[in-house]
Amino acid sequence: MSTPGGRAPLATVLAANAISVTGNSLTLIGVPWFALDTTGSPGKAGLVAFCAALPVVVSAIVGGPVVDRIGRRRISVASDLVCASALAAIPLLQRAGVLQFWMLCALMAVTGLFHAPGETARSVLVPDLADHAGTPLSRAASLFDAVSRGARMAGAALAGVLVAVLGADTVLFLDAATFGLSALLILTGLRGLPAAAPLPDPAPFSLSRYRADLREGYTFVLRSRLILGIVLMVMVTNGLAQGWISVLLPVHARENLGGPTALGLLVSVFGGCALLGALTHGAVGHRFPRRAVLVGGFLLCGAPPYTVAALTDTTLPLLVTMAAGGFGAGVLNPILTTVLYEVIPDALRSRVAGVTTAGVLLATPLGGLAAGQLVERTGLVPALLTLGGVYLLATLAPMVFPSWRTMEAPAKDGRVSSSEPSLPGPVPAPGAMPRRR
Repeated sequence: MSTPGGRAPLATVLAANAISVTGNSLTLIGVPWFALDTTGSPGKAGLVAFCAALPVVVSAIVGGPVVDRIGRRRISVASDLVCASALAAIPLLQRAGVLQFWMLCALMAVTGLFHAPGETARSVLVPDLADHAGTPLSRAASLFDAVSRGARMAGAALAGVLVAVLGADTVLFLDAATFGLSALLILTGLRGLPAAAPLPDPAPFSLSRYRADLREGYTFVLRSRLILGIVLMVMVTNGLAQGWISVLLPVHARENLGGPTALGLLVSVFGGCALLGALTHGAVGHRFPRRAVLVGGFLLCGAPPYTVAALTDTTLPLLVTMAAGGFGAGVLNPILTTVLYEVIPDALRSRVAGVTTAGVLLATPLGGLAAGQLVERTGLVPALLTLGGVYLLATLAPMVFPSWRTMEAPAKDGRVSSSEPSLPGPVPAPGAMPRRR
């Protein structure tokens, strides 16, 4: 079987990821609204978010070696098909009149368990596909993120309208369909691609070999102060972002902004401006210091939306703030993924990607749960101000800790311009930073 040529494999992964992210945006709005409609409780909505997020961390912790052994194409397809089935089951059970709250939590846990391996499998293909297409790695990373941002914008806008017009259960059916289409694209579009295939002649499976593979990934991350710092900071900000998108913003939209249409508008504007930020960074970002741009992006997208939502009950001020925050968020993933691509050896890519995925998502289950409980105990405004203050403190890390100074671009002779000590393996090789919401 011949190997696919040119840019077709990269285009396939970009298209499949765009469709999958569109579906994620439908889930992001449809599921919290479904939970609020069926339970009326921000605390229970936060519990649903917890059940969806915790298995993502578990699968990311143990899944890196599995992705390489089974194959990135197979993992991506299987992941999408399981997620499609679980999401379709929610409205089917609801319409049959048998859906209970624990079933909703369990089905969302299934989607979380299988979502992370599929996303990891697609993201770690980007460096190989960029090389296959003759595209610079930094441009491919920016393009991957820009396409994801554009899909998130479109999906959020569509979800807000569909929830208002057709109901949250219909949105979940459409979400299931997007996962099925993504699986079909990867199944047909990456056939015969060596980078997407299982490891050739892998050693027989054993728990000792599996533990050794896991240990290699964790050892690499722990030995790199820069990567460890990235993982810790994004872990905190992702947890806070989960509380924002799954509880705080839906409750604010429901109580003060008029409903799901305003929610969809805010999320889509954030995504659209994030797309613009990613494209802008892809065009001119290499001219500016990475650390300064990263700090600026985090300061724009972090605390301001929380603060503005706490101080106003109208849509326009928050819309402007979300637009500025989205532009700032758009530069983050291209910078972080490019840094990891430059540092992580090819042989460790999937294993380290699993570790970084698990690390940055570690606080995500607690984010929605904590936000829901905080709203019920203190009210919406105190919860917004408290979590916004924590976000601000977290985003100051790159300016405080010296290891962040080592994240600048490699020197022209190929050496990394950093003092990062004793990283095992060759320097120029990719990893993957999971998408920030």
